[in-house]
Amino acid sequence: MFDLTFTVDAQDTTTPLTLAIDQMVIAGWTGRDPVARDKHIAELQEMGIAPPASTPIYYRASARRLTQEDRIECTGGDSSGEVEFVLIGWQGRIFVGCGSDHTDRKVEAYNVTVSKQMCDKPIASTLWELEDVIGHWDRMILRSYATIKGERVLYQEGTLDAMLPVTELIARGFPGGKFPDGCAMFGGTFAAKGGIRPADRFDFELEDPVLKRTIRHGYDVVTLPVRG
Repeated sequence: MFDLTFTVDAQDTTTPLTLAIDQMVIAGWTGRDPVARDKHIAELQEMGIAPPASTPIYYRASARRLTQEDRIECTGGDSSGEVEFVLIGWQGRIFVGCGSDHTDRKVEAYNVTVSKQMCDKPIASTLWELEDVIGHWDRMILRSYATIKGERVLYQEGTLDAMLPVTELIARGFPGGKFPDGCAMFGGTFAAKGGIRPADRFDFELEDPVLKRTIRHGYDVVTLPVRG
């Protein structure tokens, strides 16, 4: 277990909150539309990555991989980011944030679970209460930008109505449909525009067009050499 400090944005006020995180879950293949979901599966199959055993599927990774830093280090040049909403449980409440499921694609080709453990998972330092956004959940927008060789391009974009309802995602992933305290869960992603590819920098955001606010974060990717 370890602590991360966030700012809870409640529209008219902001409050610092330190949360103890003891588990991380990465939900995959959470698309509500089977056509869009299968597009992402096909995208990864082109890279030699086998299709999932079930949809959705709930991977586990070390909670210590979560980071709020603006730089991560990855071994080799085969990793890339994915924007996702993040749920965090605390004292029976659920908060919503935004993160990047940065993943080693070369490792993913032979073992998805292991690949989820290979890279740090950057997360923004701002959270919203789930109860403040659940009424317009489907209208919220996930978006990411990749900076590749100096050019910043739109990498992913979509509204959450393309994914399983958050209540269903929780119900299918946890006993009794109760989201546990201390759990951080990544909620799935969209296909990359132009295909999955590495970047020198990755910026991501969750936009709430109803309450007119956005959670943002970005990070540089430092590539470490592979020896031997």
